[in-house]
Amino acid sequence: MSTLLQKEIKINKILATNMEQAKALDDQARLRILKILYHKQLSTEQIVAELHKDGYKKATTTIRHHLDILKEAGLIEIVKMEEIRGAVLKYYGTTVRVFGHKLPPNFENEFSKTIADTSVKLEKVIKNIAQNAGSKMKKKNSSKNNSEPNYEEYILVEIVNRAMAKVFEDNGSMVQK
Repeated sequence: MSTLLQKEIKINKILATNMEQAKALDDQARLRILKILYHKQLSTEQIVAELHKDGYKKATTTIRHHLDILKEAGLIEIVKMEEIRGAVLKYYGTTVRVFGHKLPPNFENEFSKTIADTSVKLEKVIKNIAQNAGSKMKKKNSSKNNSEPNYEEYILVEIVNRAMAKVFEDNGSMVQK
Protein backbone atom coordinates (compact mmCIF):
# COMPACT_ATOMS: atom_id res chain seq x y z
CA MET A 1 0.00 0.00 0.00
CA SER A 2 1.39 3.44 -0.86
CA THR A 3 0.51 6.68 0.92
CA LEU A 4 -1.04 9.17 -1.47
CA LEU A 5 -1.39 12.03 0.98
CA GLN A 6 -0.11 12.74 4.44
CA LYS A 7 -0.44 16.08 6.11
CA GLU A 8 0.40 17.29 9.58
CA ILE A 9 -2.57 18.98 11.18
CA LYS A 10 -1.78 21.98 13.38
CA ILE A 11 -4.39 23.62 15.56
CA ASN A 12 -4.57 27.27 14.53
CA LYS A 13 -7.78 28.50 16.16
CA ILE A 14 -9.93 27.73 19.16
CA LEU A 15 -13.71 27.62 19.09
CA ALA A 16 -15.17 27.74 22.58
CA THR A 17 -18.77 26.55 22.50
CA ASN A 18 -21.09 23.90 23.85
CA MET A 19 -23.50 21.53 22.11
CA GLU A 20 -26.55 23.80 22.54
CA GLN A 21 -24.69 26.79 21.07
CA ALA A 22 -23.31 24.75 18.18
CA LYS A 23 -26.83 23.51 17.36
CA ALA A 24 -28.21 27.04 17.61
CA LEU A 25 -25.55 28.40 15.26
CA ASP A 26 -26.30 25.73 12.63
CA ASP A 27 -28.88 27.85 10.83
CA GLN A 28 -28.44 30.94 8.64
CA ALA A 29 -31.57 32.64 10.03
CA ARG A 30 -30.35 32.27 13.63
CA LEU A 31 -26.92 33.63 12.72
CA ARG A 32 -28.63 36.58 11.05
CA ILE A 33 -30.81 37.13 14.14
CA LEU A 34 -27.66 37.37 16.28
CA LYS A 35 -26.21 39.94 13.88
CA ILE A 36 -29.48 41.90 13.86
CA LEU A 37 -29.62 42.00 17.67
CA TYR A 38 -26.06 43.32 18.05
CA HIS A 39 -26.51 46.48 20.17
CA LYS A 40 -30.28 46.40 19.67
CA GLN A 41 -33.40 45.42 21.59
CA LEU A 42 -36.04 44.16 19.20
CA SER A 43 -39.39 42.43 19.43
CA THR A 44 -40.19 39.30 17.43
CA GLU A 45 -42.12 41.33 14.86
CA GLN A 46 -39.20 43.76 14.44
CA ILE A 47 -36.81 40.83 13.98
CA VAL A 48 -39.14 39.33 11.36
CA ALA A 49 -39.21 42.69 9.52
CA GLU A 50 -35.39 42.92 9.57
CA LEU A 51 -35.06 39.37 8.28
CA HIS A 52 -37.55 40.11 5.49
CA LYS A 53 -35.40 43.10 4.43
CA ASP A 54 -32.50 40.65 4.04
CA GLY A 55 -34.56 38.22 1.97
CA TYR A 56 -35.40 35.73 4.75
CA LYS A 57 -39.12 35.17 4.23
CA LYS A 58 -39.87 33.16 7.36
CA ALA A 59 -43.17 33.08 9.23
CA THR A 60 -43.37 34.72 12.64
CA THR A 61 -43.94 31.31 14.26
CA THR A 62 -40.72 30.04 12.68
CA ILE A 63 -38.79 33.06 13.97
CA ARG A 64 -40.24 32.48 17.45
CA HIS A 65 -38.92 28.91 17.24
CA HIS A 66 -35.47 30.24 16.26
CA LEU A 67 -35.59 32.73 19.14
CA ASP A 68 -36.42 29.91 21.58
CA ILE A 69 -33.43 27.88 20.37
CA LEU A 70 -31.10 30.89 20.68
CA LYS A 71 -32.50 31.67 24.14
CA GLU A 72 -32.06 28.06 25.35
CA ALA A 73 -28.45 28.16 24.12
CA GLY A 74 -27.81 31.34 26.11
CA LEU A 75 -27.05 33.38 23.00
CA ILE A 76 -29.96 35.81 23.42
CA GLU A 77 -32.15 36.85 26.30
CA ILE A 78 -35.28 38.83 27.01
CA VAL A 79 -34.07 42.33 27.83
CA LYS A 80 -37.38 44.18 28.13
CA MET A 81 -41.07 43.36 28.54
CA GLU A 82 -43.91 45.79 27.97
CA GLU A 83 -47.61 45.41 28.58
CA ILE A 84 -49.56 46.53 25.54
CA ARG A 85 -53.39 46.23 25.55
CA GLY A 86 -53.26 43.32 27.99
CA ALA A 87 -50.56 41.41 26.09
CA VAL A 88 -46.88 41.18 26.95
CA LEU A 89 -44.43 42.33 24.28
CA LYS A 90 -40.94 40.84 24.69
CA TYR A 91 -37.78 42.46 23.41
CA TYR A 92 -34.67 40.37 22.79
CA GLY A 93 -31.00 41.27 22.92
CA THR A 94 -27.69 39.46 22.68
CA THR A 95 -24.34 39.56 24.43
CA VAL A 96 -22.72 37.76 21.49
CA ARG A 97 -21.05 39.36 18.51
CA VAL A 98 -20.90 37.16 15.41
CA PHE A 99 -18.27 37.66 12.74
CA GLY A 100 -19.22 35.90 9.53
CA HIS A 101 -16.28 36.67 7.26
CA LYS A 102 -14.11 34.32 5.26
CA LEU A 103 -10.38 34.69 5.59
CA PRO A 104 -8.48 35.46 2.41
CA PRO A 105 -6.61 32.50 0.90
CA ASN A 106 -3.24 34.11 1.67
CA PHE A 107 -4.10 34.89 5.32
CA GLU A 108 -1.55 32.47 6.79
CA ASN A 109 1.32 33.88 4.72
CA GLU A 110 0.27 37.52 5.09
CA PHE A 111 -0.13 37.42 8.87
CA SER A 112 2.24 34.63 9.98
CA LYS A 113 4.76 37.08 11.51
CA THR A 114 2.03 39.02 13.29
CA ILE A 115 0.55 35.76 14.61
CA ALA A 116 3.97 34.61 15.82
CA ASP A 117 4.74 37.96 17.50
CA THR A 118 1.30 38.11 19.09
CA SER A 119 1.49 34.53 20.39
CA VAL A 120 4.72 35.33 22.26
CA LYS A 121 3.07 38.33 23.95
CA LEU A 122 -0.19 36.49 24.55
CA GLU A 123 1.58 33.54 26.14
CA LYS A 124 2.83 35.85 28.90
CA VAL A 125 -0.65 37.31 29.40
CA ILE A 126 -2.28 33.86 29.53
CA LYS A 127 0.30 32.55 32.01
CA ASN A 128 -0.44 35.54 34.24
CA ILE A 129 -4.19 34.92 33.97
CA ALA A 130 -3.68 31.21 34.74
CA GLN A 131 -1.71 32.08 37.87
CA ASN A 132 -4.38 34.52 39.07
CA ALA A 133 -7.36 32.30 38.24
CA GLY A 134 -5.71 28.90 38.72
CA SER A 135 -7.08 28.11 42.17
CA LYS A 136 -10.64 29.03 41.13
CA MET A 137 -10.39 26.84 38.01
CA LYS A 138 -8.99 23.84 39.87
CA LYS A 139 -11.58 24.15 42.65
CA LYS A 140 -14.45 24.28 40.11
CA ASN A 141 -13.11 21.33 38.11
CA SER A 142 -12.34 19.17 41.16
CA SER A 143 -15.81 19.77 42.61
CA LYS A 144 -17.24 17.59 39.84
CA ASN A 145 -17.21 13.82 40.13
CA ASN A 146 -15.10 13.43 37.02
CA SER A 147 -12.59 16.02 35.97
CA GLU A 148 -13.28 17.45 32.52
CA PRO A 149 -10.32 17.39 30.12
CA ASN A 150 -9.12 20.83 29.01
CA TYR A 151 -11.47 22.61 31.42
CA GLU A 152 -8.77 25.02 32.57
CA GLU A 153 -7.88 25.89 28.97
CA TYR A 154 -11.56 26.45 28.21
CA ILE A 155 -11.85 28.91 31.12
CA LEU A 156 -8.71 30.73 29.96
CA VAL A 157 -10.11 31.00 26.42
CA GLU A 158 -13.37 32.39 27.82
CA ILE A 159 -11.49 34.95 29.94
CA VAL A 160 -9.40 36.11 26.97
CA ASN A 161 -12.42 36.07 24.63
CA ARG A 162 -14.52 38.21 26.97
CA ALA A 163 -11.62 40.57 27.64
CA MET A 164 -11.08 40.95 23.89
CA ALA A 165 -14.81 41.63 23.39
CA LYS A 166 -14.62 44.28 26.12
CA VAL A 167 -11.65 45.95 24.40
CA PHE A 168 -13.45 46.05 21.04
CA GLU A 169 -16.70 47.29 22.58
CA ASP A 170 -14.97 49.94 24.70
CA ASN A 171 -12.72 51.22 21.92
CA GLY A 172 -14.73 50.76 18.73
CA SER A 173 -12.71 49.88 15.66
CA MET A 174 -9.10 49.15 16.53
CA VAL A 175 -7.98 49.54 12.93
CA GLN A 176 -6.82 52.99 11.77
CA LYS A 177 -8.87 54.16 8.81
